[in-house]
Amino acid sequence: MPLVARLFWILLLACLSPLALGERLRLVSDDWAPYIYQHDGQPRGIDYEVTTEVLKRLGVEVEWQFLPWKRCLAMIEQGMADGILDIFQSETRRPYLVYAPEPLSEVEFVLFQARARRHAVAGPEDLTGLTVGTSPGYAYGAAFNQATHFRREAAPTQEANFGKLLLGRIDLAITDRVVGHYLIRQLGMEQQVEELPLVINRQAQYLGLVRKPGRETLALAFAEELQRFKQEPAFAAISHRYTGDIGNILNAVEQQESSTAR
Repeated sequence: MPLVARLFWILLLACLSPLALGERLRLVSDDWAPYIYQHDGQPRGIDYEVTTEVLKRLGVEVEWQFLPWKRCLAMIEQGMADGILDIFQSETRRPYLVYAPEPLSEVEFVLFQARARRHAVAGPEDLTGLTVGTSPGYAYGAAFNQATHFRREAAPTQEANFGKLLLGRIDLAITDRVVGHYLIRQLGMEQQVEELPLVINRQAQYLGLVRKPGRETLALAFAEELQRFKQEPAFAAISHRYTGDIGNILNAVEQQESSTAR
């Protein structure tokens, strides 16, 4: 790192220290395994561990609260929490939310179907007349959210959507690719549920902080420390610990998609 840039961040952290030390942030999120979720009452997940480590390096303590996503968004808008984890950037939220500019992770929203009830879906137009299981408050992209040629049916949890998929109560379920394959493995549905090749939307996930004095400085410091942490072996180790062989499965799916496209 150039000397001038290094001195800049030293000064930034020096300014941050009085704000960060002794501060305790109340962060909210929902169960979004393997990025962040609860296991036996304890928070876990890739982005949870990364965020915890980065904030620890900045001298910031965190109190976590897990709630349905729509309630998380309402609490942030009303200033009832200090921040939210794994949120997409939106211009409508900028009046009350500061984003740490370095993304924690990226998601790809794809469709899953029951192997016993397959659907020929190569593009958005092929969803005509179908019912797609969604999650309340999730933003899948304007084209998907506003489409009128298919039906969206929300369920309280990702697991509930996959259960409805097997029961034939919905035709398809939409979720992040990694989340979907993680759930399939956890629920033992490898032989019953499969991914469709169509990618509905891609989005980066960020740490969002409620606008207050000092929060922009904290957001910048978080992004800088996150960039450094991403270069360390510990960062890759966290991801591998949660995804394991899911990475190999996704690579195989991508190769199949590429082969099909040709």
